[in-house]
Amino acid sequence: MAPTSRQIAILKALVEEYIETAEPVSSDSLDKKYNLGVSPATIRNEMATLTKEGFIKKPHVSAGRVPTSMGLKFYIQNLLETKPVPVTQEVTVKERVWDHRQELNKLIQEATSELARLTGSMAIALSPNQEFNWSGVANILDFPEFWDIDLAHALLSLLDDPSFWQKLTDQVHGEARVSVLLGDDFGNEILEPCGLIFTRFNINSKEYVLGIVGPGRCPYQKVIPLIDYFGRLISEIGQG
Repeated sequence: MAPTSRQIAILKALVEEYIETAEPVSSDSLDKKYNLGVSPATIRNEMATLTKEGFIKKPHVSAGRVPTSMGLKFYIQNLLETKPVPVTQEVTVKERVWDHRQELNKLIQEATSELARLTGSMAIALSPNQEFNWSGVANILDFPEFWDIDLAHALLSLLDDPSFWQKLTDQVHGEARVSVLLGDDFGNEILEPCGLIFTRFNINSKEYVLGIVGPGRCPYQKVIPLIDYFGRLISEIGQG
């Protein structure tokens, strides 16, 4: 059942609060911080409905709620307001990768490294010949989600398996310039907190993938335009 406009407003506030804090969100905190125009009791009732419908869930140890993968996808597809990449950032990225324009492998490596630096996440790149680059592995440990040693180990062990990432990105079809995979998309219960945001681009009629891996909780409004810019830039430089 489609959520009502009031439920959508509450879901949007909850997702944005969770992205910012990494903590389960209570009805009281939404009431105090967001101008939702309804009473705390109404917020609680609507959160109960959103839980029942599968958009949010209650972690075992908390009274608050967090968005599910379904809730995050709804937010990304319907509620996200992206922010343009600052011109100064565009110029910096282009300057950093430009010197590697004559050697494609080094261009991809430099782009991966720069994407990891700018997003504070782990960046990955897949080339058509199964060449797999990654950068920013240590960034993973900056996210509270990956203080869970089992989750961190499960994710990082997959860096030895390029075919996993190829199969994962092959799930996505369509014309979207930037794609997001979350939770169940990873096909492994332990990886449920993870997210992969990536773009595809062509160089000399061959398809490449570039993106970031981290928690499903991500500042999408900045990251999605940035990944889109990287894909367009590297494609343009690589063709030249």
